Amino acid sequence: MRWSQLKVGVLVTIALAVLVALIFLMSGTTGGFWSGRVMLRSYFVNSAGLKIGAPVNLEGVTVGNVKAIRIDLSRGLTPVEVIMRVGKEKAKDIRADSRTSLLTVGVLGDTVVDIDSRLAVGPPVKNNEELPTTETPSLQDVIQASQGTIEQMDTILKKVDKLADALTTDKGSIGALINDRTVYDKALQTLNELQGLVDEVSSGKGSIGKLVNDDTLYNDLKTATKGMNDIVASVNNGQGTIGKLLKDDTLYNQLNESTKNLNEILKDANAGKGSLGILLKDPNFANKLSDTVTKLDSVLTQVDSGQGTIGAVLKDRALYDHLDQVAQSSNELIGAIRKDPKKYLTIHLKIF
Repeated sequence: MRWSQLKVGVLVTIALAVLVALIFLMSGTTGGFWSGRVMLRSYFVNSAGLKIGAPVNLEGVTVGNVKAIRIDLSRGLTPVEVIMRVGKEKAKDIRADSRTSLLTVGVLGDTVVDIDSRLAVGPPVKNNEELPTTETPSLQDVIQASQGTIEQMDTILKKVDKLADALTTDKGSIGALINDRTVYDKALQTLNELQGLVDEVSSGKGSIGKLVNDDTLYNDLKTATKGMNDIVASVNNGQGTIGKLLKDDTLYNQLNESTKNLNEILKDANAGKGSLGILLKDPNFANKLSDTVTKLDSVLTQVDSGQGTIGAVLKDRALYDHLDQVAQSSNELIGAIRKDPKKYLTIHLKIF
């Protein structure tokens, strides 16, 4: 092998190595070969399919990649440790209180680490600093959460399928309405009868037809309305009894005068004037009236107890029987006189 050929081979190999290094390092997500790197850590409940080398995004922009994924059982509920490698220049935009989460690109895409610094107000991150996490539901979590809904939908679909089967057959009332020819014939017959009724009404037959087509009722209503208008006009003009009551001031003046006189009477009575005023205001009269009522109550009490003449008349049974006997004897005497008046009515005339 010639030395010239060896030099060409070595030069090409070095050039290819440099080219590959420049492509993968200078254009890489960590900021290039010459820029420094910052290591960040976050702890998750589950890795959700995250792989080493997966992109690390800041507000959707790739700023690094995942360097390592390991299990740290000392973390308790968040045992999955994700170590991220971010370039120093891009790490300046990441705050210490920024929150990381695992997101899936699309529906079935790869899992990436997303850093949210929109609400972060802390200082820029330092090397090997831990970022708090925000747990987001994965596709599996969503499927598990929707499993109950899917089962309910399946149950509903089965019921709908049974209902459709019942409707396509003669089962149930609705199925009978849809599939029974008798119901259709009855409905058609009812529509025909209704159409006949409408035709009769349109032709003026029957009571409703006469009401719709006969002008007599309209004319009667028109006449009645005209008469009512005449009555209202007469009343408005002060004619007739109702018109005078509404329009004549005499009745109003008389009522006003009567009200005024009544007010004066009540005023005098309230002042103790006149007989009514004395009745209302005089205490002597009130005492006398009370005494009279008391005595009357005493008399009625004695009468009710059978005391005195009136009480004896009302309460004594013997007196009642005696009076009844006297009345009976008087009736017999009157009957005998009417039967033979000469026997009892004899006139003796003596002339001196």
